[in-house]
Amino acid sequence: MKKAVLYARVSSKEQEREGFSIPAQLTLLREYAIKNDLKIVSEFVEAETAKKAGRTQFNIMLIYLKNNADVHDLLVEKTDRLYRNFKDYTQLDVEQLSLSVHLVKEGEILSKDSRSHQKFIHGIKVLMAKNTIDNLSEEVRKGQKEKAEQGIWPSAAPIGYRNRLEDHTIEPDPSRSRYIVRAFEMMAGRQHSLAMIAQ
Repeated sequence: MKKAVLYARVSSKEQEREGFSIPAQLTLLREYAIKNDLKIVSEFVEAETAKKAGRTQFNIMLIYLKNNADVHDLLVEKTDRLYRNFKDYTQLDVEQLSLSVHLVKEGEILSKDSRSHQKFIHGIKVLMAKNTIDNLSEEVRKGQKEKAEQGIWPSAAPIGYRNRLEDHTIEPDPSRSRYIVRAFEMMAGRQHSLAMIAQ
């Protein structure tokens, strides 16, 4: 049996707590391995956005693959589970690692022997995944701006305030605002350390 590693990812701890995506990915990839006579020798699972390079388990997996020359297969659900930024895409050098990347849901195996068209389409999928992240960021900023222009507080009230659900604004919290006022007074007086003020 050929040796393989498995990589599964969700974008946040909240998604991980919901408990659906990671278990579903693991089941899909383990069943795929059995059907294709692949022995999973290591699993890398994380709840971290792929928007920026530097994911913990992804980087550990890269080191593992570089140090285990007898592992030539990587199993992942689909392109956007593996990467959504260019740095990760270039770091996972399929040719240098003699790696076959099995994109199970997409029905693709990407390797150094893949045809140029297949590599091209894969590159487009990476661009599409990056565009999804970029567009989502734009939409969130647009929504936050619109809320602010309408006088709506866009999220949970900061300490010392409370949310007013009836009009989506905030107001001073009578039970906690005095502490915030006192903290600012202490800081303005410059006679107390930040640690003392926090206490």
